[in-house]
Amino acid sequence: MSYVRELIPPQPAPLAPARPITGARIAAIGILILWAMLAAGLVAMVVNGWDQDKFLRYGPRYLNGLWTTISLVGLAVVFGALLSVPIAFARMSKNRVLNGIAYAYVYVFRSTPLLAQLFLIYYGLGSFKPQLESAGLWWFFRDAWYCGLLSFVLNTAAYQAEILRGAIESVPRGQREGAAALGLSKQVAFAKIILPQALIVALRPYGNELVLMMKGSAVVAIVTVYDLMGETRYAFSRTFDYQAYLWAAIFYLAMVETLRHVWAFLEARLTRHLKR
Repeated sequence: MSYVRELIPPQPAPLAPARPITGARIAAIGILILWAMLAAGLVAMVVNGWDQDKFLRYGPRYLNGLWTTISLVGLAVVFGALLSVPIAFARMSKNRVLNGIAYAYVYVFRSTPLLAQLFLIYYGLGSFKPQLESAGLWWFFRDAWYCGLLSFVLNTAAYQAEILRGAIESVPRGQREGAAALGLSKQVAFAKIILPQALIVALRPYGNELVLMMKGSAVVAIVTVYDLMGETRYAFSRTFDYQAYLWAAIFYLAMVETLRHVWAFLEARLTRHLKR
């Protein structure tokens, strides 16, 4: 007996049903339109109020201030990361003294404004000039740039310590137990197994902290540091043109957007093995 196989032509795939227009989508579209109108308005303001003489006079000062901001924040984040490591381990320590000191440090610097910390370092420690001179430290505390750097380092170290501690403690305990079952020492297990997973978890909070530090760095302009905001204040005091602050906002927006895209690339690159 022979069997005849009938060829059935492939049927076209059914069309996906149209997505209903919900209130959330309407609100998102409205927000996009609002942002587009705001961007168009800013561009129009910049074009209509363009003054080449002011640009040539204060443009180089803006670039110098931009470099001051980037260098100040970059050094603060690096030194803060180095300082945050022992603080994070002290927070996880079973020693009550170490844990209490680290907890007090993190609590104080996360619960007080960055501006107040800057004033206490610049103006507060500056009142101890004879003692600092005898200790050979007056060269450091008499310079507003160094005081700003120190306040940034102490502040971001507290936040980064909590980020690192939370990331390490988020790694499942089974990872440590599996490493111990394989005969790995605690140091090797931490460096090869625990820390890489913790850094992936901490990657996005680290990016948020970097962005917040970049925007918060404008406070050093109050203590006569000519960063981007300091140069902006100088330009405004000479011209009384509100566009001086508009250009500063554009610079800060460009820095934040650059950081956001770089961090998104790093996150996608480092977590590519987690994507199916």
